[in-house]
Amino acid sequence: MNQAETQANATSVRCHALLPSAGIGARAGTVQPKQYQPLAGKLLVEHTLAAFAGVARIASVNVVVTAGDDTLSSVPDACWNVIEKGGATRADSVFNGLSHLLETGEARPDDWVLVHDAARCLISPAQIDALIDACMVDEVGGLLALPLPDTLKRSVDGRVAETIARGDKWLAQTPQMFRAEVLHRALAHHAATGFAGITDEASAIEAQGLKPLLVPGSAQNFKVTYPEDFALAEAVLLQRGRSRAPA
Repeated sequence: MNQAETQANATSVRCHALLPSAGIGARAGTVQPKQYQPLAGKLLVEHTLAAFAGVARIASVNVVVTAGDDTLSSVPDACWNVIEKGGATRADSVFNGLSHLLETGEARPDDWVLVHDAARCLISPAQIDALIDACMVDEVGGLLALPLPDTLKRSVDGRVAETIARGDKWLAQTPQMFRAEVLHRALAHHAATGFAGITDEASAIEAQGLKPLLVPGSAQNFKVTYPEDFALAEAVLLQRGRSRAPA
């Protein structure tokens, strides 16, 4: 496909957000699944969903939850679709969610799907737009990521065995943006093995011999994982709220 064809195609396809949200977040230390932890006046996942709802180019926002989970159904004025097909792993949930979007016609095969960790609640519409801008005209698609800022060590028995050069190392983030059918097909290749070795969507795409684009992200786009992460995420959300408030 030449550049003119690529640009023309970019205007005809749509973008969909897909958030796997069926995990329990055992390391977070919360009573309920961490995505439902109250944070700055809302559930954690509501902040994540609101960021995607704030991007005009996102045709639909979809969250994949465990069957029978009606937590988000009680949220007033919800601007997302709930898919009750969450699986045992993140890859299961993404695969099931993609299958649903394609089978129902919500997403066409050539549409783009932006898969995002529900617990990365500090993602901003500006970061999402930056990823779309970079990937919309790319043959493969890509992901937000950060160049590794710290010294990287390899360990053996709890001691440093080697210092690893970091110049070409990146920390993968989300969203990760790929064509719906391409990603679905890439994940399908690993479904029989329980998605062994597939740690994110990009790794499934890489296994097909493709090379996803790395798009610089933000250090604030971290995944809430440990108990201390909640306070940091809430502080950032409250500061953003104050910055948007009228003087």
